[in-house]
Amino acid sequence: MGHLACAATYIIFGINIVTCRDIATEGGLSPMVLFTMRALFAGALFWLVSLFVPERVDRNDLLKIAGAGVLGIFLPQLTFLFAITMTTPVDLSVTNSITPIITMFAAAFFAKEPITWKKAFGVAVSFGGVIWLILQSVAMGGGAGATQPAGILLCIANSTVFALYLATCRPLTEKYSSVTMMKWMFLVAFLLSLPFTIPQLPATDFGAVSTKVWLEVGFLILFATFIAYFLIPIGQKRIRPTLVSMYGYMQPIIATSAAIATGMDALTLTKATAAILVFAGVYIVNQSKARER
Repeated sequence: MGHLACAATYIIFGINIVTCRDIATEGGLSPMVLFTMRALFAGALFWLVSLFVPERVDRNDLLKIAGAGVLGIFLPQLTFLFAITMTTPVDLSVTNSITPIITMFAAAFFAKEPITWKKAFGVAVSFGGVIWLILQSVAMGGGAGATQPAGILLCIANSTVFALYLATCRPLTEKYSSVTMMKWMFLVAFLLSLPFTIPQLPATDFGAVSTKVWLEVGFLILFATFIAYFLIPIGQKRIRPTLVSMYGYMQPIIATSAAIATGMDALTLTKATAAILVFAGVYIVNQSKARER
């Protein structure tokens, strides 16, 4: 069940990269406004479901769940929505492939697991691929529709905070149901977004947003938020944090295929080289991990 939940989640996330890029390209909704809508409606769905599966939360855990909301929803979703406006789908998905490595090292830090030279070398190789993407985006000038260095840095930030969530919040996901976790985490994310979103609302023309974009927003809220974030804790309960993040390998495959099929992006030699370096580094790290076990 845990493996099925993770696989479904990252398939949805892969499609979501292309969908969100289309929303960003069409315009009309800023990343901040889109994030608040996402947190509001997805959170409302979780609170609605919680009426049928009530669960009491220990008062001592409320602050921990609030922290999980920051690491698992507020920061990763926000950095993703801003990053997608400055990167192509392929570049974003390739960069996010470093999440398993960051997760492994975050888990190693909190679990006091030693870091070997082989792991360090694997990390260097993967980050070499990311640096290659940054250098190429600088060389190309970051024109309209092209990847910008700031976008890749946001991708790295996205991977880092979500890795910290996977590495540190498993005890909570084991203790509470997915619905209980998500309803509180989305409430925290929604409240944190309001001070940034409210000033933008007067300038947002919701009536000018096309039907196509609203349908994509619906997919973002229902599938890429409500269903996907319902499934993530199910996976966390049953398999290790590093293994959860390993399912992220499906994301670039899905995103790249969808982006190329829709004509939104193309797999160039530069992107392929970066992908090879990132995946090679992850493979080296995981080989080291396997030998230790």
